[in-house]
Amino acid sequence: MSRWMSVEDAARRLGVKTATVYAYVSRGVLTRRRGEDGRSLFDAEEVERLALRGRPRRSGSHPELVIESAVTLLGGDRPFFRGRDATVLAGTWHLEHVAGWLWTGKDRDHVDRWEAAPEAVAAARAAQAGLSASVLPLERLQVIVTALAAADPVRLTLDPAAVALIGQSIVAGLVDALPGSVPRRVAGGPVAGRLWAKLAAPDAAPALADVLRYATVLLADHELASSTLAARVAASVRADPYAVVAAGLGVVSGALHGGASLGTEAMLAETSEPAQASAVMGQRLRQGERVPGFGHAVYRSGDGRATALLGRIRAAVPGHPRLAVADAILEEAGRRRLPDVNVDFALGLLAHLAGMPRGAGEAIFGVARTVGWLAHAMEEYERPTKLRLRASYTGPMA
Repeated sequence: MSRWMSVEDAARRLGVKTATVYAYVSRGVLTRRRGEDGRSLFDAEEVERLALRGRPRRSGSHPELVIESAVTLLGGDRPFFRGRDATVLAGTWHLEHVAGWLWTGKDRDHVDRWEAAPEAVAAARAAQAGLSASVLPLERLQVIVTALAAADPVRLTLDPAAVALIGQSIVAGLVDALPGSVPRRVAGGPVAGRLWAKLAAPDAAPALADVLRYATVLLADHELASSTLAARVAASVRADPYAVVAAGLGVVSGALHGGASLGTEAMLAETSEPAQASAVMGQRLRQGERVPGFGHAVYRSGDGRATALLGRIRAAVPGHPRLAVADAILEEAGRRRLPDVNVDFALGLLAHLAGMPRGAGEAIFGVARTVGWLAHAMEEYERPTKLRLRASYTGPMA
């Protein structure tokens, strides 16, 4: 592909009119330069990235903020971590591997042992002492990260190497401070194994443990999702890595973000047999509620992460009786012409099949996405200016 393309070629690649291409320029979505003949030229790579990501959303829907980033590209149905297909990486990598890749751009052929300071973990556990047993795991993570921050007096060291070390201790602390014990043979191992020991029921199918590992890699980042934007804003004003993660965790709890897996868990729990799928989904629709686990703001033609994770689940527990319930829900969604299934449905199904506590899917999402939040924070720490959005004022004039 030539480095530069004409406005006609750019419009053809994007599937829009030439006037729309110029509108993208005025909104800061595309840049252009003048050729020797005075005609407008557009960077072919920039146009290609926009074509893969999808058209900027129109005003009246969700406004789009454009931030340059080398962390993740959103393709047609899946993310690419620094140019690599996330679904391929998830096949063999651990969360520690993908963290090294997203944070440094370097491959690692071994899994480092991630640990948090024992006194920090003790403080995080003590901070949960007064919480009810019904508190959701994600809500516990929000308490844990605050306690971990208070135990780290040098948390404002923001050079990349220091942030990477802090990131390792944050992820390890989030997992190790959750209620429950971890077998000695697992305690010093990869984060995903320790998270499985904390969340999975004692009688959960062991093969699902590797599905959890797969999910953590798959969910490590997703470009400028809402929680990542919050994390980047925090980092742009030089908030420490713990505060960055706290910002992300606060946003990820929203029902339209990481909280969607919680709704999926509830729907699966209410559907005791396949024949009930229609009634359970219909009840939600009659109440004016969304059916959780379907549709995606970016992947309008299907979420490839959902397809990959569902495939892993089926391969791990073929013939599991609860898979029939999930299939019935998926079939009913197809009959009702609902949007395609998304990764939150697959994550909720994983938590359901493994007998995890209510809200475990959110916690898995939060632990995994911490890696991505910190990768984006590292980019912001290197930039001299803070992110400052402007409002389009619609109230009464002074």
